[in-house]
Amino acid sequence: MPTQSAILAHAATLKAGFEALGAVSVETPVLQPAEALLDLYGEDIRARAYVTSDPLRGEQMLRPDFTLPVVQAHMAEGAEPARYTYAGEVFRRQEDDPDRASEYVQVGYEVFDRNAPAEREAEVFAALAAPLKDLPVRAVTGDIGLLMAAVSGLETTEARKAALMRHIWRPRRFRTLLDRFAGRTAMPTSRAALLGSGDPMADAGPHIGLRGPDEIEARIATLRADAEAPVIPGGVVDLIDALLTVRETMPYALARLRDIAVDLPSITDAVDGFAARLDAFSAVGIDPEDLAFEASYGRTSLEYYDGFVFGFMAERHPHWALLGSGGRYDALTAALGNGQAIPAVGGVLRPGLVCQLREAGQ
Repeated sequence: MPTQSAILAHAATLKAGFEALGAVSVETPVLQPAEALLDLYGEDIRARAYVTSDPLRGEQMLRPDFTLPVVQAHMAEGAEPARYTYAGEVFRRQEDDPDRASEYVQVGYEVFDRNAPAEREAEVFAALAAPLKDLPVRAVTGDIGLLMAAVSGLETTEARKAALMRHIWRPRRFRTLLDRFAGRTAMPTSRAALLGSGDPMADAGPHIGLRGPDEIEARIATLRADAEAPVIPGGVVDLIDALLTVRETMPYALARLRDIAVDLPSITDAVDGFAARLDAFSAVGIDPEDLAFEASYGRTSLEYYDGFVFGFMAERHPHWALLGSGGRYDALTAALGNGQAIPAVGGVLRPGLVCQLREAGQ
């Protein structure tokens, strides 16, 4: 195993490389306000982060990653365009795999730029791929924006589309909702009973809990409206399934996506963006023929990627965590920008794993 000093030395080398690309070095506090993370990711983040309480500042989390504080700082006072780099420890709880580190070093490169989105995606991917070029690493790409475009284009209620959007990063829940909205599975028995005729509050007993009667009645009205909405046509669901199962090299994936877009036109703009990305990759010397594309890739990550995503994995160590990952997170800048937004894409490398791969003789 590499020593901490070796890991920190490699982190410094990686960071210097990003600075040579024009990135400004930034520092962020190790303790982050839990409220912002919970607002963005919901209570799920608690399962992945270390949470503590401060008598003055409330709930705090040990930094689970750098992206959120970097975005907050940029949206508060950053110039445009901007490039940032950082290096430091992050902390993730590991309840299922004791062999994975709960504290490790990340080095990142983030770009905020309104112009040439495909070129900026190629820039970030190339910047993170360069330090790994002599290692047996396999890169995988994806595009969450394709599924988001498909959901946005559904001919169904806004409430249903909003529910599907919320669960894009929870594939099982997304599948359950899509099947129910398409009439392929029945509504849960408990909910069906609640939505029956009559006053559901008539025999409810004493009121207990934080929600008032008005809130409960409003929620029941929403559920009734959902139950009465027309089903999503099965053919449309089949097209979404076809979209999610695309797994090819990037050029072949583009051809398949264009075929699907003929019958699912809502993804056309996203497919055009995919095509522009291929051209941008070629322009920086990365052959798209060598890159795998998986339409479902990235859907179990933190919920801020909303477009191009990528990851680097050790070919001979499939059980390892990713050596690097990243993607586009435009929506995150809007959520943290108080009405302002800027396209952004970035990624991180784990120097500890890179050093370990070198020590393992690759």
